[in-house]
Order: sequence, then structure tokens, then C-alpha cells
Amino acid sequence: MIDLGKKNLLGVQVDAVDYEAAVSRVMSAAHEGRRYTMTALAVHGVMTGALDSEHRFRLNAIDMIVPDGMPVRWGLNLLYRCALPDRVYGPTLMLKICEAAATAGLPVYFFGTNQQTLDQLALNLKQKFPTLIVAGAEPSRFRQLTPDESKDLSERIKSSGAKITFAGLGCPRQEIWAYEMGDSLQMPVFAVGAAFPFHASTLAQAPSWMQKSGLEWLFRLMSEPKRLWRRYVYLNPAYLFLLGLQCVGLRRVDPTKDSPPKSQMLYG
Repeated sequence: MIDLGKKNLLGVQVDAVDYEAAVSRVMSAAHEGRRYTMTALAVHGVMTGALDSEHRFRLNAIDMIVPDGMPVRWGLNLLYRCALPDRVYGPTLMLKICEAAATAGLPVYFFGTNQQTLDQLALNLKQKFPTLIVAGAEPSRFRQLTPDESKDLSERIKSSGAKITFAGLGCPRQEIWAYEMGDSLQMPVFAVGAAFPFHASTLAQAPSWMQKSGLEWLFRLMSEPKRLWRRYVYLNPAYLFLLGLQCVGLRRVDPTKDSPPKSQMLYG
């Protein structure tokens, strides 16, 4: 098990952990019934915090950020000599948590995307883990929620008997959701990105060789060029530039100086 704690990567506090440590943390919180927010960040996710101090505050209030992308893992290894042997890929981590939840008899809840994807996701996961208890699955409204809607959503999730919630709303909306819902839910809340459509088999994943070589971004760009080209054309070079500055000591952001967001932005 590797658990080296949080490391400052461009001002975002990323946890230098492996799968075993991440699952252990989540299951401990689920058994104890306490808040534990988490997300898996690739370069795009890290850059949403690096370029926006308010969102960086949200990210750094999340209990665990795992290094989802190979370049994020490389950054931790370069800056802190963590010697992480692999990234902690969000969709894989979701499967490992579902497997552990199924073994322990802890119900899970899925929030986000659309009903068709959720139905297929639940079906596929139940086939993979027959003892998995799906306490509920609710699609996104694809808009900002009112305070009353937020409260009602929290009550629905808690009353379902769920012990772990997975949120698939896309970055950075799902991280905002985890940040703003964590205290009211008092259970592990995992912002899982594209894991819902991946495991529902409605969106193709990159071949393993592209994932291992850090080229998953290229596969996704080729799959959805109109939606993703700005993300990768601008943010990938910016990440490398800022990482280089931090590496040589010319830039280091102190996350303790960030101010909290001025207003709620809960999207659901």
C-alpha cells in the first residue's frame, strides 16, 4: 500500500496514493458513516484549479484527490520522488470500490448523466458484482440546483440507505457537487468523471497501450474533437509549462491563501 499524503501540484493538493490505499480510505469512511469527498483528476482537472483560485479552494477542501492521469502521476514523481508505479484511474477505482462495497454489503447510489446510461450502468455492474446493492440512481437535470432542490436531493440519497455515492457530472461540475454536498450527505462521495458512460458501454475507453503511455487524451480528442479540442490544445501545454516552473522553483502556489467561493454553484 502506498499512501504518502497530499502533495502540492500547481497549487492543487493531490494525494500520492495507490488503489489499495484509496479503497481503504473510502471503505473506512463508508463503514463509519462519515463525510469523505474524493475525485480523480487528470491534467484538465488539475488545471481547473491551477487557473482559478476559487475552484482551487474547492478542490483542496476535497478529502482525497487521486492522480487519474499519467501526466499527473509523472508530476508527483518528478517533484516529490513518490515513485508511484501507476496512476489511480477513476473508472478502475470506481470498480474496485463497487467490488469492496458488494463484498461488505454497503449500498451505493449513482447521480448524474441520463437515465438510459444509469440503467445500463446498474445492469452492467450488477452482472460484474452480483451482490452489489444499488440503493438508487438519479439522472442530472443539467442545470444549477436551487437550495431547496439541493436539500431534497440530499434527503433522497440519505433515505435510500446508500453508504457511498458516485457522481458523474463532468469536470469541474462534479467536484463542485462533491464539495457542496459532502457535509450534508456524510458518506463517501466520489466524483467519477466519464466512468458512468465507460462502464455503461456507451462511451469507448482508450486502448490500454494509450492509457499507459499517457495518450488517453489523444484518444478522447479524436473521439470528441468538437467538444474537447480547446481542453487539450490549450491546457496540456499550459500544464507542462507550469509544472516546469514549479520544478525549477520559479512558481509555487500556496493553497492556504485561497479564499472560499462567494456563492453556491451546485449543478445537478
